[in-house]
Amino acid sequence: MEFNKYYELLYKKFLSDVTRKKTEKIILIISIASFLIHLLIIFLVDFGYIALAESSDLLTNPIAAIYTPFSFILVYEVYLLIYYLPKSFTIYISKQYEIISLIIIRRIFKDLSNLTLSSEWFTIKYDLQFTYDIIASLLLFFLIYQFYIQSKKRYNYDNDELKKEGIARFIKFKQILATLLVPVVFFVTIYSFTNWSYSSIGVNTNSNISFTNINNIFFEQFFSILIITDVILLLFSFFHTDEFHKVFRNSGFIISTILLRISFSVTGLLNTVLIISAITFGLIILIIYNKFEKNIALEKGKKMIQNE
Repeated sequence: MEFNKYYELLYKKFLSDVTRKKTEKIILIISIASFLIHLLIIFLVDFGYIALAESSDLLTNPIAAIYTPFSFILVYEVYLLIYYLPKSFTIYISKQYEIISLIIIRRIFKDLSNLTLSSEWFTIKYDLQFTYDIIASLLLFFLIYQFYIQSKKRYNYDNDELKKEGIARFIKFKQILATLLVPVVFFVTIYSFTNWSYSSIGVNTNSNISFTNINNIFFEQFFSILIITDVILLLFSFFHTDEFHKVFRNSGFIISTILLRISFSVTGLLNTVLIISAITFGLIILIIYNKFEKNIALEKGKKMIQNE
């Protein structure tokens, strides 16, 4: 009873609708402020008021200033992913896809600051990366749209009270897991940002985090956490269902998340291919799952008619 009391208190504190709306407003204010501060720093560097020990495209090109507010928007997307975890498994997965697609969009703003407009477009590294990211962002936008269409499909065919109780227990477990994820993600964010900050100014010389892989800061660790979370959800899902198509769907989503995590360890075309493959795989899994659900609903409907 005492545990339930504290868990419900923390869940309402971290993941209630009121907290979500407050978080949205705070992130919006921080995003606007960070954009203006980033622009100010760029102009101070440009006019020689600030001297950089090491040149960085993020601090020399005004277009790159959009990178900063996008980073805070991504933080809010991470919060929404945790927020939707207890409510809908498919929306929780779609939020993973949204985050990775927004990471690519954010990377495009960084790519723009490195563009070299010449006839040798397809031989220049940064121009090629920009091309990959533009094409990938369009494909991901379409794939996520299709995923949302599939996630809206519902086939209610089971009125078993025991199964409903099992689902209720599983939702409660997801609420507990989501509540625990909030402080974990918060501390990982602080650690990742601090580690990168120290490495950027040369304090931590052993760190491999730098401006070259700034896109991976926090999210590389975050997707590792998501893999562990997805595996835990899969294992606990056996307590309320052992239906093949549901187990296969959940397992498929884990594979999709693993592919997204692997994409952080590579660059260039392979990075883009892995991300598109991961989301395409997740979409196909959901389409086949819905076919299973539809067929089972039809079979249940036929049996009910025959029994009448």
